[in-house]
Order: sequence, then C-alpha cells, then structure tokens
Amino acid sequence: MRIVGRLTTSDGVDLVYQDSGGEGFPLVMLHGWGQTQEMFRHQVEGLSSARRVVTVDFRGHGLSGKPHHGYRIARLAADVLTLVDHLGLDRFDALGWSMGASVWWSFIDQYSTGRIRRLVAVDQPAAVAAVPWMSTEQQQQSGAIFDVPGLVELGARLAGPEGEQARDEFVRGMFSGNTDPALLSFVAEQIRSTPAYAGVPLLFDHCAQDWRDVLPRIDVPTLVIGCDGSHVHPRSQAFIADRIPGARLHVFPTTVASSHFPFLENPPAFNAVVDAFLSETPDAADRADART
Repeated sequence: MRIVGRLTTSDGVDLVYQDSGGEGFPLVMLHGWGQTQEMFRHQVEGLSSARRVVTVDFRGHGLSGKPHHGYRIARLAADVLTLVDHLGLDRFDALGWSMGASVWWSFIDQYSTGRIRRLVAVDQPAAVAAVPWMSTEQQQQSGAIFDVPGLVELGARLAGPEGEQARDEFVRGMFSGNTDPALLSFVAEQIRSTPAYAGVPLLFDHCAQDWRDVLPRIDVPTLVIGCDGSHVHPRSQAFIADRIPGARLHVFPTTVASSHFPFLENPPAFNAVVDAFLSETPDAADRADART
C-alpha cells in the first residue's frame, strides 16, 4: 500500500515523499528540475511489485515546502540523505532522471557510494553549461545545452513577466516529433508548482555544475539511459557510460520514445529496461560488465 509521508530537513523544510511499502529491495527515484515525483507514477505502479519504490518532491517542487533558501544541488543531495536516513534505508538502488541524476552525483561526491547498490542515470549531461574554458569537443562530450549568456537569458525570462511563456517553451523544447497533447499538458502543469524564486537559482546552480570528475569514482554497477529524440544528445550519454567504470548504456530509439521523458512516453519499455538491470544477480552483473 502506497504511503504518503512528510519529513523535516535540518533547515526546517517539509518534504513530501511516497513509499510503496513493498518488501523488496528499495529503489529511490529522483525527478528533474521543475518537475515532481508524479513523473514516476508509471514506475511506482510498474516496478513496485518486486521492490520498495520511494519518490520525493524536492524542496521548491510539487507538494514540498517552498522556502526562500537552499536552492543548490548540494543541498538537495543533503535532503536526500535526510530522506534515506528517515526511512532507515542502509542500502538502496538509486535512479535519477535529468537534474535528479545530478543530485545523485552530488550525493556520491559528498557521501560516497557506500549505501548505493546500483545506479541508474537517465538523460542528464555531465555538464549543462558550455563554459568558455571547455574545448568544443569537451562541450559536445559533456552534452552542454546552454552557453553562459543563454543560461542567464533563460533565467531572466523565467523570473520575469513572461515567465509562464518561458516555462511552456522550455517544456516544449524537451520533446521532438508528434507529442501527445495530454502528456505535454501534464508536464507543463507539473512545472508550474515551482515558483521562480526557487526554480531560477536552482537552475543556475544545476547548470553550473561539472560532474566529469565524479564519474570515474562511481564504483557501483551503473546503467546510463538516453533517448534518440531527446534534447540531451545520446553522444553525451555514451560519454558518461564510458567514464563510469563498467557502466552500460541503453539508448531508446525514436520508435520507442522521442523526448526527455521516455518513462512517460513508453512506461512498459522503460520499466522493462530498468527492472532487468536492477533484478540481475551480482554474478550476472559482473559478467555483463566484463563484456563492456
């Protein structure tokens, strides 16, 4: 039975989480910028028969508190540590999509991989902003989406009087091809739960991070998932999989999903890939890694 719970962080912020309450090995799933744990509604339903699935609304998102402080990736990672401590999860599998993958990379950078059994990183660049000291090749490998002036301009638009239009355009840019209007509307509605005073500084901090130095230090079995139709180029996902020792890569073709949201577009296909990876015995995972 799904449980909706609340906890309070060390700096006084209420976070809302959902816990499927299953008896299997725990899976903690983190959503992306401006979105909510409802992104994973199909995964909570589709993956919880074999495991305990936990999701959470980050501060400033969804039903969680929206304070005027703490909008940094490192703070979100600290909030996740509070969550797993609150639930008594000594070991768990971790899945992060978009900014949620960055939060896991920050978690690993600060607290190591000691509590993580397996990691799934979904469609997140190693660095979002193309800073001037990166070569063109490094920018492409990292999957940089914005240059610095473009990021500043987007933040100004999101915080300004045309913020709603900027949000809608931002969401639309993450889909390609013929998008289901109901799906597009759902994603656009979720992003409205994050006020500009929370979303803009968090987006800036998120995009300013460069996780390339963390990737080689990830020492747990890892699956990297990309999508041919996403605004995040699959080349960047291949780079991440190459940098993480023994990691595997799965890229959905456009015939399966064509956006930054493969778990929403085609839940059965996404769930099957994730479930197969998380359900492997250690020996099977080791053998697969040896063939990489």
